[in-house]
Amino acid sequence: MDPSISREEHKEFVRRMDEANERQSKRISILEEEVRQIGDLTISINRMSISIENMTVQLVEQGKRLQTLENRDGEMWRKVTGYLLTAIVGIVIGFLFQQIGL
Repeated sequence: MDPSISREEHKEFVRRMDEANERQSKRISILEEEVRQIGDLTISINRMSISIENMTVQLVEQGKRLQTLENRDGEMWRKVTGYLLTAIVGIVIGFLFQQIGL
């Protein structure tokens, strides 16, 4: 029994190996492209995260400024009502003193 293979069997083996290598090369190329796309996506998500953090900081600052502006109007209203109440109380006390004769 001769363990050697024929030339035809060898050519068929080489052809199948070449086909398998070609398929694997295509699969590796596809995987490399997908890995590149995932890397690009990761970079984009990182940039978006930084942008959202910056927007959050700005929103907090704007909220504080808005609160200050809203309080300013409220303080003015409280001062005006306080002055009016003081004037009315003064008028009433003055009227009472006048009625008493002081």
